[in-house]
Amino acid sequence: MKNYKTLYINLMLVATIGLSSSCSQDFLDEKLTTAYTNEYLKTEEGIKALSVGTYYQVFALDMNREVPLTANESGTDEFHVGGDPSNGLWNSYASGFGSFVTVSNSNTVAANTNWDNLYIGIGNANQLIESATTIASTNDAIKKIALGEGYFMRAYNYLKLVRQYGDVPLKLIPNSTTVELEFTRTPAQEVLSQIIDDFTQAYNLLVNTGGPNKITKDAAAHYLAKAYLTRASEINDAWNSATKTTDLQQVVTLSDEVISRHPLAPNYVNLWDFKAADGANEKLSELILSADFNSNQLTTGGNQQHLYFLSTYDQLPQMIRNTAGGRPFSRLAPTYFTYDVFDKVNDSRFWKSFQTKSIVNNRVSGSIYVNGDLGIMYIMNSPSDTRFAKTRNDGTIIYSKTGKVIPSVFVAYADDNFGLMKDVRFPSLSKYMDGSRLDFNATKGSRDIILARSAETYLMAAEAKIRLAKLGTGSYGDALSYINTVRNRATYKSGEDRAAYTDGSAAWTTAVQGGRASSFIAENSYYESNDIPVTTAATDLTITAINVLPAADQAVITKLGYTTDYDRMLCLVLNERTRELCGEFHRWEDLSRTKTLIARAKAYNPEAEPNIREIHNLRPIPQTFLDGIYVNGRPLTAAEKTAMQNPGY
Repeated sequence: MKNYKTLYINLMLVATIGLSSSCSQDFLDEKLTTAYTNEYLKTEEGIKALSVGTYYQVFALDMNREVPLTANESGTDEFHVGGDPSNGLWNSYASGFGSFVTVSNSNTVAANTNWDNLYIGIGNANQLIESATTIASTNDAIKKIALGEGYFMRAYNYLKLVRQYGDVPLKLIPNSTTVELEFTRTPAQEVLSQIIDDFTQAYNLLVNTGGPNKITKDAAAHYLAKAYLTRASEINDAWNSATKTTDLQQVVTLSDEVISRHPLAPNYVNLWDFKAADGANEKLSELILSADFNSNQLTTGGNQQHLYFLSTYDQLPQMIRNTAGGRPFSRLAPTYFTYDVFDKVNDSRFWKSFQTKSIVNNRVSGSIYVNGDLGIMYIMNSPSDTRFAKTRNDGTIIYSKTGKVIPSVFVAYADDNFGLMKDVRFPSLSKYMDGSRLDFNATKGSRDIILARSAETYLMAAEAKIRLAKLGTGSYGDALSYINTVRNRATYKSGEDRAAYTDGSAAWTTAVQGGRASSFIAENSYYESNDIPVTTAATDLTITAINVLPAADQAVITKLGYTTDYDRMLCLVLNERTRELCGEFHRWEDLSRTKTLIARAKAYNPEAEPNIREIHNLRPIPQTFLDGIYVNGRPLTAAEKTAMQNPGY
């Protein structure tokens, strides 16, 4: 799988969505763009190569750009705009957000980018299915594996489309000989039925070898469960009553099967302790499917997600950009929901997901500092903490190990009410940090991106149990065993150093690179933030009853005004998804499908709050598509385009 970008370039079947008024290409018309011909795709070699290229298109391509952020993290309760507003409209839902997105600069993601990419992948998958089906071969690598991969990747992209846009055109055969211009939107009910059929085909054809960088039977089971859960969610309540109970039972059955073969990593930090491409942390049993990258950036395209969640540390006193610190594009910053939904005393996940300390790596001549002194600290305290008179360092906050004032200190809660939400400095989400890059300005990273892991499978099963209880099957307490398994992995273990910290920055092992020292320190601000005595005792995050939920969850429940057991428990599982999966590109779709996006964004995202409305539970159909298609041999009229658009756009 490691040379799949080269094969992708040679084999990609281009599906263009009318990008100009000429409409010379239809948006699902696939054609070869290299010396290879359709005859090559009738050979076993060609089918295998097409499979590899489609892997790149479907799983990896978007990870070297900002689509995952705009599609699934912006505009939610978890993140708001960081120090760079290049894609701020995707977060604010302001007037420039619609079927066209107003361009701020060359980094702005267009309204059609995600749509186009998903349909290109579908075109490739359609060709893969057709080629693997029609070839005269008895080779299981073709008739089962490649065919199963084709069904999986088509379903995977259609699941993204239906969760983002609702009704979408459904195209199941390749079309490389004629230009097709007339398309209609297929109802989401029919699209989801096809998705479930395709994932089921993949499940029946695939085996459990080669994961997480190969599609396996367990990957098919995980995403089939996700498709069933999507169909049973609130956004589809107008039509899903007949299938809801059986769908939810399938979620539990499939999830249990996947969980049985994918035990959680022993420690949450194992997931993010990246040392090198293809290292142990990219082969954990918990991982079900990953987007594949490696250190050969010419053949992988480069994972760029390490850029976007970082604060601009390099602009602070005594600091300079370095490979371990990362190149901070600073697109997204956490909200106070994200800060406060964690039990930061007993739950290790906040401290293993966010970087809260950096050391001086650019000492100013004549100052009291040397490289290696503590240079930046974020104190992630509680609202009741009255220790701090102001958010910014007032010259009195001292690092206990050196006795020196820390040059830059930022406090979550302080008397001046300034706060991290009003500053471009924030604890950086460290799940994608990559110290194995070539240098401190390199944008291409080499670590894999986790697409599916069994911790999420546990939480899908928990959500299904909650939904079944609402329907009268079982009890709400049935969800707790799944939730508690995930929570108990997150607890600090007996003897564990709670101040210890690591992330992918540790992959940078040289003392100096390009004349610049490292800013990484294997330490967090746990004790400075919590102001408690040093402890190495084991903790327990077990929830024992549905009417006694953790304080952090009860605070969210109270703020959002939930009173029923169902709403409280759904809120709990959505909160747990943040604690476990924060920044892993699930959030917008989870909130959209559960119809909780509007309330949560209004409550916790200050830029989205004035603008977000019910229409934003679905994305706008891109104008480039509407302008490029025909009906009865002619372009759509303005009224027909409006009728085809999602309501309100």
